[in-house]
Amino acid sequence: MAVTMADIQKLRTMTGAGMMDCKNALTEAIGDIEKAIELIRKRGQAIAAKRSDREASEGCVLAGIKGDFAAIVAVKCETDFVAKNADFVGLTQKILNAALDKQPTTLDELLAISIDGRTVNELITERSGVTGEKMELGYYEFVKGAYVVEYNHTGNKLSTIVAFEKAGVDRQVARDIAMQVASMNPIALTKEGIPEKIVNQELEIGRDKARQEGKPENIIENIAQGRLAKFFKEATLLSQEFIKDSKQSVEQYAKAHNAMPTDFKRVTLNQE
Repeated sequence: MAVTMADIQKLRTMTGAGMMDCKNALTEAIGDIEKAIELIRKRGQAIAAKRSDREASEGCVLAGIKGDFAAIVAVKCETDFVAKNADFVGLTQKILNAALDKQPTTLDELLAISIDGRTVNELITERSGVTGEKMELGYYEFVKGAYVVEYNHTGNKLSTIVAFEKAGVDRQVARDIAMQVASMNPIALTKEGIPEKIVNQELEIGRDKARQEGKPENIIENIAQGRLAKFFKEATLLSQEFIKDSKQSVEQYAKAHNAMPTDFKRVTLNQE
């Protein structure tokens, strides 16, 4: 059975594989589309197994919103060349759209969602077969709130999402706070949200530094507590200086615009 250009285009649309890959798969499958898809998928599985020890440090990060739900998806690959490919970015967007529609609560749930008859996990494996690189769903984060906003930084390597306690927040105000999260990388909304382990580590660092500076033992704890307070100011979103106006905190800016955040997530593939 001769392989037609229409069949090649159809398979390419369904899998994102290259023209020659599609032609070869269809030829081997004697024109059977489903068998050709399986061949492409198996090639991806073989490549994934062969390159399992490789580091997938590049990729594409995208955030989006739907109603009261916001999500971030990061699909990782090995090289920046593949990360910038339109088909790879399109795959990331497709997975994000599925997340916004189905609202899974875990990364594994997202991997199991079906898109056009194939799971997200299978789509990523197929794309790995097309590019010859290791690929994986690196991150999946979401928030819910009366109002939500997303921020995608130029280059598709950094995205943030923020939820707010009230509806009707001015979108620019919301984006300002999302950009604050992107720029200043807070750990939590308030100091109460910082894990106890991190608090204890910061206190111990403060004590060690005070001792190295030769401070008297009877004031070391006070010095450590003072440095911890500074850490809280720098590491918690509401206490941070607002990047667009350092004379006020993010909390002051949020209150002034009736835009109090309740949750946020940040995903980046950049080295920081």
